[in-house]
Formats: sequence, C-alpha cells, structure tokens
Amino acid sequence: MFTNKFKKLLLTTSLLAATSVAQAGYDIELSDEDKISFGGYIKVDARYVDGDVAYKPFWTGAGTKLAQDASQFNIFANETRFNMKYTHGDVMGFIEMDFWGGGGNEIVSNSANPRIRHAFIKYKDVVAGQTWSTFMNTSAIPESADFAGATVGLVFIRQGQVRYTMGNFQVALENPETWGGDTANDNVPDVVARYNLKGDWGSVSFSALGRQVNSCVKDSTDMNINTMNNCVDSNSETAIGGSIAGRINTIGKDDFRFQFHQGEVGRYVGVGFTKDMVGEKVEETTAYLAAYRHYWNETLRSTVLYGSAKADVSGLERSQWSINIFENLTKQLAVGFEVGQFKIDEQNADSNYAQLSMQYVL
Repeated sequence: MFTNKFKKLLLTTSLLAATSVAQAGYDIELSDEDKISFGGYIKVDARYVDGDVAYKPFWTGAGTKLAQDASQFNIFANETRFNMKYTHGDVMGFIEMDFWGGGGNEIVSNSANPRIRHAFIKYKDVVAGQTWSTFMNTSAIPESADFAGATVGLVFIRQGQVRYTMGNFQVALENPETWGGDTANDNVPDVVARYNLKGDWGSVSFSALGRQVNSCVKDSTDMNINTMNNCVDSNSETAIGGSIAGRINTIGKDDFRFQFHQGEVGRYVGVGFTKDMVGEKVEETTAYLAAYRHYWNETLRSTVLYGSAKADVSGLERSQWSINIFENLTKQLAVGFEVGQFKIDEQNADSNYAQLSMQYVL
C-alpha cells in the first residue's frame, strides 16, 4: 500500500512531466534539502553525405579528402543522452552520458558505447570536475540537425577544471594538454577568465585564455623505430587567445548568434581543427561563426549559419554552411530537416549533406 508521502511524490513527478519544456528535467523532492533531477533526450538522425570529403556522423574541424566522390547514408541514435542531478542544500552533483563512445557493429547490433560528457560538483560559486570549458559560451551554439552546427567556428571543449564565479566574472584553472607537442611536460594548468553581460537584449561573453604549451624536440640522429619519435627535450611557450560570443534577440522570437576567436587557441576551437603545436611553432587560429534563427510561427523556425576557421602555421582552412527547418509537434517532440556543405578549403574538397532529425526531450 502506498504511503501518503509516496503518493505526493508520484503526483509531483506526474505534474512535472506534464508541464516540462524542452531541455527541462524531472524533479523528485526527497526532503526539504534533497532533490534528484533527471533529463536528457532521445535523438534519431538520418544522414546523407555526398562529395570528396569522407562521411562523418557530424562535421568537425578535421576531415579527409577522398580520391574520388562517394556517397553514404546512415541512420543512428548516438546523440541520445541522459543526465542526473542530485542537490543537497548548497551542493549539487551532475553527471551526463551520451553514446558517442565508439563501438557499434553495423552488421549485427549497432551497440554504441556510452561515454561521460559531464561529471562535476558545484558548491555555491565553485564548480569542480569535467564540464564545458569556461572559455566556451553555450548560448551562442546555433540550433541545427548536424551536431552543434558548424563546429569549425565554435569553441567546443569539455574538460576537468576548477571554476570560481563572482557575479558576471568567472575564472578557472583547466586541464592542460599540448596537442601535437610534449604532453609529458604539461605541468601548468590552463587559465581562463571570462566576463558575461546579459539583459533583455540577449547575452555576450568576453573570454581570455592563457596557457603553457610544450614542443617536442626529437633526436634526428636516432634511427631506432621504437625510439625515434620520443622527445629528447621540451621547449615551453606561452599561448594566449581571446573570444567574443553571444546571442542577440532581434525581431519577435528571432535571434542572432555569433562567435569570434583569435590567437593561439589550438584545440579549444574547431573540434580537432588544428593542433596546439606544429613542429616547434605555436599555431595561431582565426575562427568565426554567424547564425540567424527565424520563427515562422510559435513552433516552426529555421536557422541559417556559416562558420569558418583558418590556421596560420599549418595552412589549414575549413568552412561550413547550412540551412534548416524545425517544427515542434508537441512540447517534447521536434522534427527537423537540414541541408548544407562542409569544405576543406586548402585542398579544394567539399561534401554536401542532408539530415533529417527527430528529438524527444525527456
């Protein structure tokens, strides 16, 4: 037989389920101080890619040019995710997983492995654990069927960190990693400072990044295949970069989202676009993204976007554009269709893509 307390719990949960909106979770009150929340979404994508850039389930800053054009079609649900949050007074713990962890046999079961996205503890104004870098402004990510949309122009990175927030100002010590260099000597945390402005007009963030990166000096006389790639020395360099990003409300429910990043930002920008070190030189990157979302009515909307990134030392250059349309069939269920193109500009290669998505928010 149900107790009165448990009946109240079921009723509260049912009401929350009936009134939740997109990206909201379900809250279960355990006591005056304790609460458990869970949420996430199920997303199914049908994706077609055609051209001389190899198929990817979503575009990133890295890409492979093919010897000749190819076309590929896939249906998958890897972006599906689940999260849980436990709150006890001023303390909150959050964990989230999705299914981009690899694995999956397309011949038999497509059993993709789960992976950790976020795992952090928040106490008052301090956050410790793995989550989005403080250098990143998530409100400036456009709505798209392709995961995150034009990642070449985005700051897009999750990593371990300790962050302190004081009003509109944030400062963090984050995990160091010299991609393309001597990671064995990454002994100084990356430092990020950010200032946020917010109002009825929208929001804008100004971020600065400072870090130590280490080049790997190899022994050119070593002909032993087992040791020739080992670092015999490490040179430390200071890398500095900046970012401005935001979302500006325009007409009605429309908004304009933008990002601009410049400097020695390396792995922080473009999702694998370019390394922090190219040989013994620190890479310098310029990247940007612009996206406009228009609401045709209360539930039907479209986003047109363009993103680009260019690296000075390596000479890499990538760009992507897309246009889409999304409709909310219910408060929790949305469908969308998107077309676009991804380009490896310095190799004169490109692929067109079309993607149909259905997303059910838990």
